Amino acid sequence: MQLNTVIFDIDGLLIDSEPLWAEAAAEVLSIYNISLSDEQYKTTTGLRTREFVHWWLHYFKLDAGLQPTIERNIIEVVLQKIKTKGTVMPGVNSVFNFFKEQQFKIGLATSSPQTLIDLVVDMLQIKNVVMATASAEDLAFGKPHPEVYLHCAEQLQSHPLQCVCFEDSFNGMIAAKAARMKCVVVPHHSQIKEERWAAADLKLSSLQNFNALLLQKLNT
Repeated sequence: MQLNTVIFDIDGLLIDSEPLWAEAAAEVLSIYNISLSDEQYKTTTGLRTREFVHWWLHYFKLDAGLQPTIERNIIEVVLQKIKTKGTVMPGVNSVFNFFKEQQFKIGLATSSPQTLIDLVVDMLQIKNVVMATASAEDLAFGKPHPEVYLHCAEQLQSHPLQCVCFEDSFNGMIAAKAARMKCVVVPHHSQIKEERWAAADLKLSSLQNFNALLLQKLNT
């Protein structure tokens, strides 16, 4: 099948929000004397906030009943941080314009809550371009399960084999591939040489490097 649909992740791909999520998590978790190393934090990148909190509460043997409060507080803090100092990643405008010109259906699929999706859509001024959004917060499973990508494709009335996904996280890449979709990864520069990205169909250093030739390559 020819590709006719593109689905983008958000955090770390469209908005440089991963450092802000890390800041928010560190600030909130410090109240409970939890401190994560950079390596520990990376292992849970791409998970839903509830799964992130559940994992570390279990790891540090703390009361699971704290989860709803910690989850809510992290989301509140990160939304405020994105509003005040969130920056758009290089190439976002050009890649959206490219797929619009190609007459692709465009969607967003993320582990983040709908409130963050709405915030980013407003920041990027892409409300008239994005045809569907999907938040794993509202679904039974989060990434690396493929449900959020399949749900977005269903809303767009696209077959999974017609979809190409753009991701920056390992869990997101696994979700896209499990959905039987093409996956373009744009990892953080500190992780780009890692061998685990070999599962992707294409690896880029920036969204601004995507072009018609690469789309043709994905279609063959």
